[in-house]
Amino acid sequence: MSKLLPVNEHPAERVVRVVGGLAVLSLAFVGPQTPWAYLGAIPVLTGLIGSCPLYTLLGLSTCPLSGAKR
Repeated sequence: MSKLLPVNEHPAERVVRVVGGLAVLSLAFVGPQTPWAYLGAIPVLTGLIGSCPLYTLLGLSTCPLSGAKR
């Protein structure tokens, strides 16, 4: 499973993704209540998992422990 979803996000980036995603996701319930706000679930999920599929496809990583096993 680590090949499919490798940890490639820095812990600080993960926090920013979760908080930002929750802020965007909250717009589906309060505010303009647009269905586009459900896209906020994507950064929440990638932040919780710690793996960004786009980073994996492009071979990028912001994780300082990219070579270490977890």
